[in-house]
Amino acid sequence: MTEALESLIDDAGKAMKKAIGHLEVELTRIRAGKANPQILDGIYVEYYGAPTPLQQVANVTIPDPRTFSIQPWEKNMLGPIEKAIIASNIGLNPQNDGQIIRLYLPPLTEERRKELVKKVNGEGEQGKITVRNLRRDAIEQIKKLQKDGLSEDVAKGGEARVQGLTDKYIALVDEHCKEKEKEIMTV
Repeated sequence: MTEALESLIDDAGKAMKKAIGHLEVELTRIRAGKANPQILDGIYVEYYGAPTPLQQVANVTIPDPRTFSIQPWEKNMLGPIEKAIIASNIGLNPQNDGQIIRLYLPPLTEERRKELVKKVNGEGEQGKITVRNLRRDAIEQIKKLQKDGLSEDVAKGGEARVQGLTDKYIALVDEHCKEKEKEIMTV
């Protein structure tokens, strides 16, 4: 019976770790005034009828901290790439010179920085909600095990361990959000 409890706590920890990984990915997509290739990760280009990630149809480079340079492998892909960037709604206007597409990151205003911090905090709150939902599910499973014969002391110990995991991962969410907020607010 305690094997089932150990497995349950281990699974909850793994799921919470995945939630933190998802949060990290979402936070890298929020631009902080510096060009970061991960901003372009969610962009899919129509390539011979199939949606294909931008990085698979073009070479993305960062010549300076505020510029992306996108050079397609095939010249006929300039138009579809440009359309995909506009449709992705990342707030950048592509500049096509017939050879490459450039994206310029405008300097962030104080107002825009505050909006981005709100977005970061929203993502952080989503991460916390996910972790708390995982805690709730794990505790419900422990209660089911208790009904099936697990002793009350062992069940309480398991619940305490799940709560410890929850506290650890919620602190990690806060830490990631503070780091991103500091990055955004640094001029």
